[in-house]
Amino acid sequence: PCRQTREQETPPDFFYFSDFERHNAEIAAYHLDRILDFRRVPPVTGRLVNMTKEIRDVTRDKKLWRTFFISPANNICFYGECSYYCSTEHALCGKPDQIEGSLAAFLPDLALAKRRTWRNPWRRSYHKRKKAEWEVDPDYCEEVKQTPPYDSGTRLLDIMDMTIFDFLMGNMDRHHYETFEKFGNETFIIHLDNGRGFGKHSHDELSILVPLSQCCRMKKSTHLRLQLLAKEEYKLSVLMEESLQADTLTPILIKPHLEAMDRRLRLVLQVLTDCIEKEGYSNVVEDDLLIPQPMDHVFK
Repeated sequence: PCRQTREQETPPDFFYFSDFERHNAEIAAYHLDRILDFRRVPPVTGRLVNMTKEIRDVTRDKKLWRTFFISPANNICFYGECSYYCSTEHALCGKPDQIEGSLAAFLPDLALAKRRTWRNPWRRSYHKRKKAEWEVDPDYCEEVKQTPPYDSGTRLLDIMDMTIFDFLMGNMDRHHYETFEKFGNETFIIHLDNGRGFGKHSHDELSILVPLSQCCRMKKSTHLRLQLLAKEEYKLSVLMEESLQADTLTPILIKPHLEAMDRRLRLVLQVLTDCIEKEGYSNVVEDDLLIPQPMDHVFK
């Protein structure tokens, strides 16, 4: 649900874990994920919801129904049931009962395809004073590389994709990620829970890029896509703006957020350039575009 306007930035004294999640960030993340050609975010769309007709009057959940009230401004509000942010002080209020929200589809259902949750190796401490190990150990990636599932397959490279995705959005809240259980390590990361992206356009949080700068690894397909999006004729901000115009709640992002993505993209490419100069192209960029050889000889 919508809690903040498009123009409201995260206050400078807020910790990343105390900020509200943004409905427009979830929408924008879906579009960004498609433009990057990762396609790991479930479909998300914006929608205007009538809180009276579509929630209060149809719910069979008595606990939820009891959290509805009329505010002093005569707006319909509710706060629901959850472990935090569920109180009258953090209520969701309509105008008078219309509220913007993002709706995400997840297909297939858990009953058909179970998911596994993994702790992000570069997870933040979520403590006001303590630092995580990766923040104090510059060789932290070497330890990760030797630890399953990052010691084989594409999992570490997928983490690098996720790192770039989060940096472009300014999302510091990637504490866990999910995969489909059935495929073991032969699968991809699902980019869920992107609501804390696009909180600040005036600040680039370089610590989000630490996995990339420590590991100096990237897929060739990702490298080529980023280089393309840095060109004037395929500019990331322009493609995002065009894509987001299709959403019901357009405009989704204000211009400073769009411009920030172009600036951050240049920073990602600079980190990669530094890595290549230090370690060599073949040691940094892994070719994931190798074309399989024809199988004609098998059938002859």
